[in-house]
Amino acid sequence: MADRIHITTAIHYSNGPPHLGHAYEAIVADTFARHYRRKLGKGNVTFVTGTDEHGQKNRDAAVKAGKSPREFVDGTSTLFKEAFATLEISYDKFVRTTDDTHKKFVQRMLTLTKERGDIYFKDYEGLYCVGCERFYTEKELLPGNVCPVHKQPVETVREGNYFLKLEKHRAAILKRIAEQPDFIRPERYKNEALQMLTEPLEDLCISRPKSRLDWGIELPFDDKYVTYVWYDAFCAYLSELEDTSIEALSQVLPTTHHFIGKDILKTHAVYWPSILLAAGLPLYGHLNVHGFLNFGGERLSKSAGNIVDPMALANKYGPDVLRYFVLREFVYGLDGDFTEDRIVERYNADLANGLGNLTSRVLTMATKYFGGEITAEFPPPSLQDTDFYEYPGSLGSIVDSPPSYQAKAAAFLECLHFKGTLDLIWERVGAADHYIVVTAPFTLAKDQTKLPEVAKILANLVEGLRLIAVELEPYMPKTSWRILELLNLDEATARAPYREAIKSGHRVKPAIPLFPRIEKKAPSPVHPTAR
Repeated sequence: MADRIHITTAIHYSNGPPHLGHAYEAIVADTFARHYRRKLGKGNVTFVTGTDEHGQKNRDAAVKAGKSPREFVDGTSTLFKEAFATLEISYDKFVRTTDDTHKKFVQRMLTLTKERGDIYFKDYEGLYCVGCERFYTEKELLPGNVCPVHKQPVETVREGNYFLKLEKHRAAILKRIAEQPDFIRPERYKNEALQMLTEPLEDLCISRPKSRLDWGIELPFDDKYVTYVWYDAFCAYLSELEDTSIEALSQVLPTTHHFIGKDILKTHAVYWPSILLAAGLPLYGHLNVHGFLNFGGERLSKSAGNIVDPMALANKYGPDVLRYFVLREFVYGLDGDFTEDRIVERYNADLANGLGNLTSRVLTMATKYFGGEITAEFPPPSLQDTDFYEYPGSLGSIVDSPPSYQAKAAAFLECLHFKGTLDLIWERVGAADHYIVVTAPFTLAKDQTKLPEVAKILANLVEGLRLIAVELEPYMPKTSWRILELLNLDEATARAPYREAIKSGHRVKPAIPLFPRIEKKAPSPVHPTAR
């Protein structure tokens, strides 16, 4: 494992506001980043997201809105930043492809690649989808030359353009996939990428003439052309790092995890590797591909006009509730069907009746019986073979001991099994509830002579709640720290080794309702028209 890691989402196209699909990708990448900051240290993790602001779709959307392209993308970029702030997305860099730093980096990459002989000019005729902003071959299209993504006929475009050599790099990409089986994951997407690479590749058009489109980054070697929007956007993964020298990027790229949707697999499994190799750079470390979120059985998309607003959901239920729902409800890599009814069901069952109720019961008993003070002493770790005192049904007899539990939770997350980690955490919640039932501290407390035994039970429960809160932080950061605040623990103490945070004499705070039960309400706002 490298001692640093670089994480990116796709650079989100800014022809409309963010929808739940954007939020899902950002939440997944953020969870991954938060985990690795704990593992490697904050200074060894970079997390990049941003907005893709050039291209024909943005120009057309600006014209439709009666705005200049710059004015339009300024507004949309702000919407993404606001949404990500609401969702607790802890990015280190928010890149806008209209930033001067980014423009200069793109032009430097183009110059370097042309000098290496991998860019050339030719006249061309091809089938072009405005929505995808890319040329298709006839084999890739649906019958009638219809785009497989937007379900609209493509256009025939004839013009002179600059091209990037792709076939030259196909063997190197195939070699990497063969040598690193988890280069593209889950495996189904690796197999799809291999299928794309089975036959010789047509070279990639990387320019647009200004006579057709002038909203883009000018080619450094021909001022009559702008850069193809995909080439431009790919560079955003690297353009605003502190050091963008070839030497520095050669160190960063092997540690890079890209998080993308399955609809842009080809661009990231074929085009982006070729762009890197053509510039003399190594390939990225991993391409992590998620499925679509569907709404009522149909894919959430701007073109379909069924955009679920993540801001409205976060404001209605809380950002951690939305984060929890998408990470536990959907298996990474597969499509999932979103309904607001399922959010409410998950909320009440898992959060209100589960984690929230457990936290309230533990803190209420501590306050009622001991004024919030932990009075029991844990025996030395060397005397402990299980993770809790030996009561029937103790947490140690139901789930793994803390070191094993924490290692398993980390392993699940690192292999993109986000749901698996949350399932594991909720096993702990269920085990703690069962521990309360079996040990019955509320019954024991009626006998004053049993209070020392009750004190031990509560010490165990408080320590168990600490472990749950710490493991929950990458997934539900606000909830994690609300619980740790109620346990009266600062960050350093909260992350202390097992049984070294809660000492005799420590005081916890009174309970507050974390997740009051809710009734089903009206559906979340859906943007009425496509943007």
